[in-house]
Amino acid sequence: MSTVLHAHPESGPALGVDAAKPRKVLSEAGMRGRWWRFVLILAITAVVLIPILVTVVLAFTPGPNSTATGLTFENLTNVFSKTLAATWLQNSLITTLSTVVVSVAVAAPAGYVLSRGRSKAVSGYSLLLFVMQSLPIITSVVPLFILFAGMGLVDNLLGLTIIYVGSTMTVATWMMAAYFDSIPISLEEASWIDGCSVFGSFTKVVLRNSLPGILSTAIFAFLLAWNDYLVAIVFLRSNEIFTLPMGVQSFFQQNATDWTSVMALAVVMMLPPVIVFATLNRYFSVGGIGGSLAGR
Repeated sequence: MSTVLHAHPESGPALGVDAAKPRKVLSEAGMRGRWWRFVLILAITAVVLIPILVTVVLAFTPGPNSTATGLTFENLTNVFSKTLAATWLQNSLITTLSTVVVSVAVAAPAGYVLSRGRSKAVSGYSLLLFVMQSLPIITSVVPLFILFAGMGLVDNLLGLTIIYVGSTMTVATWMMAAYFDSIPISLEEASWIDGCSVFGSFTKVVLRNSLPGILSTAIFAFLLAWNDYLVAIVFLRSNEIFTLPMGVQSFFQQNATDWTSVMALAVVMMLPPVIVFATLNRYFSVGGIGGSLAGR
């Protein structure tokens, strides 16, 4: 008995040390892998940010005919005082915000039908959306221009907004349908039992738990309308109707380019998307319905 008791303290620590070695080796290998991934992501991010940093620096650098030294706001001041940049910014905001509101308002119920519908009509509608999504916008620009010219919608912000809404609708509907699929139908069934209608359950249950999906769809529509240049250059003719991408293009002349003005207006174009992402980033969460499923 004494021999057995004496053997265990000697063998026990030895076995513990041997068992800890593989764990320590695996932990060190995992940390090295994480550091390599972190360095790789950091390098890629730096490469992507270099053009943005150059744009910002040039926007605040004095121009060739300027008497200012160091970083200055002179370029921004000249852009807004000597050009129609304020009007272009207003036009972009009007078309973009209108596109976002209409796209989300239409895509939300359409996506709900795709998510909850189980009929041949819904399947055909879903297939039609997929086919429309696969077609590039350039294939419909010329027919739309001919159609809109007869309706007086060329060189008009309303016509431009209609095209933006139509081009975002397919993807926006798919995005809303994909998020509605993540919401259990049991939540709606519970509201139906309590006397809620289908429309009432959609507005009071589904939409209230779909904030991340709505924001994702809104940001997609915002970026598509805000950054568009192809459609705008076809449908817009007057300087006072230009959007910001068209305004940037107006600084490029045949023999010379005012690069300081281009960079200053480019910074103005970058600010709204940055503000939108910085403001709405905290709302992107997939845990919004966790409390509703606590009893499952």
